[in-house]
Amino acid sequence: MINVPAVDSLIKKLGDNGVTVSRYALCVVVAKRARQLIEQNSVDNPAENPRHLKEIALACEEINEGKIKAVKD
Repeated sequence: MINVPAVDSLIKKLGDNGVTVSRYALCVVVAKRARQLIEQNSVDNPAENPRHLKEIALACEEINEGKIKAVKD
């Protein structure tokens, strides 16, 4: 279970222009980014991860830092 950052804050940060997204959308975005990180680490040299975080935790941190936004296709 992810406690930090809080799921509610991730939902707010993932939305665009004040529009919040659902928990399902958060789950889809985090899973997709985690898969990208896993694939990137298997193809390239393993990325530097000094804190040894799992890919899902890294994806959540990226959302929390504002690096990732949800976009409807």
